[in-house]
Amino acid sequence: MIQQERVGILAGGGPLPARVAAALRQQGREPFLIGFQDFVDEALLTPYPHEVIRLGEAGAILRALRAQHCRELVLIGPIKRPSWRALRPDAEGMRLIGRLGRALFAGDDGLLAAIVRLLEEEGFRIRGAHEFLTPSCCQKGAWGRFQPDEQALADIKQAVHILSVMGPLDIGQGCVVQQGLTLAVEALEGTDAMLQRCAALQQEGAGGVLVKMPKAGQELRADMPTIGPMTLVRAAEAGLRGVAFPPQLTLVLDEKHCIKEADRLGLFLYGLGAETPSL
Repeated sequence: MIQQERVGILAGGGPLPARVAAALRQQGREPFLIGFQDFVDEALLTPYPHEVIRLGEAGAILRALRAQHCRELVLIGPIKRPSWRALRPDAEGMRLIGRLGRALFAGDDGLLAAIVRLLEEEGFRIRGAHEFLTPSCCQKGAWGRFQPDEQALADIKQAVHILSVMGPLDIGQGCVVQQGLTLAVEALEGTDAMLQRCAALQQEGAGGVLVKMPKAGQELRADMPTIGPMTLVRAAEAGLRGVAFPPQLTLVLDEKHCIKEADRLGLFLYGLGAETPSL
């Protein structure tokens, strides 16, 4: 009997891998998850067929995917780049690392793009999580009750410019600007940690804005900017007035909940249009 093809999910941390798996089932597709040991929350994977495998055991990962007839793969959920000692690659891992070459020493974008190419060479089709999750409305402008005023729009424009300049340097996807002052840019620590830093940096007067957007040429199938309800809570805690993002290039989790949270917290949730440079 021929086994049905499954969609493989290479799962890092957080809730997104399980949400992609749930979305697949709703669409009549069956997921199979490889959870990366020390990163994945295995409790979230229990409703779905899965294995937890160490990141460096590439041979076991490929064998499991092929045994489950996975031709399509989704890479989702954060993982920290491990040290060589922590990685401890198996023989297949050594072979694949050799093929990655200089990309191992590139920034996150360069490495992720190289991993995508390598997996494609191994016969898999790489799909973005956004292809399976319920799409956002892609609405430009305010999503909730609150609108950015003239100062906030100027801060958004400044943050977009900063991220556009930073993009080729592969630094981060987020920037906070308040009254023309750059309070923080996102680096390896991630958005939540960046926003925690901002709480101590906010100036008097009107609060700042957070802009999230992908870097120029970013491999969106492996690393798409994401906004969820907790992003808005953290933004409010940091004294910000709102969050702006390009809707077609951003995963908005629990869209209706995000809008409700923004309204509850008095924040604007703003879809970028012409303010966003070509990406």
